[in-house]
Formats: sequence, structure tokens, C-alpha cells
Amino acid sequence: MKTCLILIDAQESFRQQPYFTDADLPAYIAAQNALIDGCVAQGVPIVRVFHVDGPKLASNAFALESGHVKPLAELHTFEAGAIFHKSRHSALVGTGLDVWLIENGIQKLIISGIRTEQCCETTTRHASDVGWRVDYCLDATLTWDMQHLDGSVLTAADIKARTAAVLKDRFATICSVQRALAGAKG
Repeated sequence: MKTCLILIDAQESFRQQPYFTDADLPAYIAAQNALIDGCVAQGVPIVRVFHVDGPKLASNAFALESGHVKPLAELHTFEAGAIFHKSRHSALVGTGLDVWLIENGIQKLIISGIRTEQCCETTTRHASDVGWRVDYCLDATLTWDMQHLDGSVLTAADIKARTAAVLKDRFATICSVQRALAGAKG
């Protein structure tokens, strides 16, 4: 089964956001780089997706004009099989990614990147609904604390646990980097 790694929104734009912290960044970078390196070693294509949205101004970190729509500095370099820009939560909406996947005979996706509960989860649900098998590589995703409606904190760890629970066995196989790489071979 031909597999592809989809690296979603792992971009410098997030460093410009008020919620950005380095708290979970080292663990994410280590996992993401291990996944990248493993896919490169196995010849698994890697697709890079960047979020581009909002006014086309240098002051908007998600605009190309800002210079922040580029890979996180800590990520290992690789030759992307393709690069797509998205303006919606799902990387499959309006980008041409779905066409590229079909044209390249991709049957299974490994999902990783930023944010765990937002673009990674949404892309996973969408991909599953249209027929791709999905390995959701939870340790190679990153998110940050959020607030409940009452103002209390919903921690990044709780967000990741919730995402894993709602995706598991319905939309994706929740897996570690090692398991995703082992599954990419077949």
C-alpha cells in the first residue's frame, strides 16, 4: 500500500502568535524530525502543506508577504514530493492535494504537524471520509493550551488526548512515529 507523509502547517507563522510557547516544542521537533528522516530513508513521499490566510500584509504571519510562511527552523530539510498552500482547516479543500494523492497512487496517509486538534484532525477526518487510510502520528503533532468557555484552561495534553480518543478506530489509527514508519513499509 503506497503511503505518503502529510506535514501540515509546521511553519514559522505560529511563533508570531500570542499563544505560542516552547513548552512542548522540543518533543514535537524530535518526533517530527524522526518521522521525516524515517520517511526519507524509506522513500516515502513527503508533502508539505502551509496555511496561508488573511490579508496579504507583512503584518499577517499567515500571509506569504510576512516571510513567516516557511518551515519551522528546527525541522530537518527534505525534498518535498509536493508543496501546497491551504486557506481552510482541511488540507484537502481547494489545494489540489487530493488530485496529487490520486495521481501518485497514494492509498494511506501519515498525518503530522500543527495544530493537533485543528488542521491535523480536520484533514484526518476529511481524508478518512473520502476513502484514504490514515495513520495519525500523535507524537508528531503540536498544539497549545486553550480556554474553555468558563475561562478555565484546557491543556495541550488534554487536547491531544481528546483528539486521539475521537479519531481512534473511527477516522484513523493513532500511532507513534515508530509505528507509523513500520506501517509505511507495507
